[in-house]
Amino acid sequence: MRTRGRFGRALPRWALGLAVVLGGGAALTACGDGGVALARQACGHIHQSLTLTDQASRTGTDPALANDLSQQAYLQLREALPLAAQAASQNGQWQALMTTISESNRVPESDLVTALTAQCAMANSANPGLPPPPSSVPPPAVGPTGS
Repeated sequence: MRTRGRFGRALPRWALGLAVVLGGGAALTACGDGGVALARQACGHIHQSLTLTDQASRTGTDPALANDLSQQAYLQLREALPLAAQAASQNGQWQALMTTISESNRVPESDLVTALTAQCAMANSANPGLPPPPSSVPPPAVGPTGS
């Protein structure tokens, strides 16, 4: 005895299709922030690294503690790198953040503080996706066209 009609059999497939479409849309929406969330996560590690670096510089006469804090700071920067790389892959705006962090294995962190601070200030701003302010440098001159 058949109790479900044609519509009854199609309903579960229809509901499954709708769930897939809605779930996919929600996933894409989460990725649609242009890497801001990932950049902010990276900046959380950067903030921790800068704090540890500052503590290391204040240890005074305990070089072992200073070395330990500096190593922890370095590890925090290295944890920020994959997050910044993922952010940069979503939006080239975060390329500079990724590049600056990647220099941490060659350049002392103290030399990177200004750049990291500015880049994280942008990531943590209310409108991180806004284009940079206009430049005072004029655009290149356009040469004559050949005919």
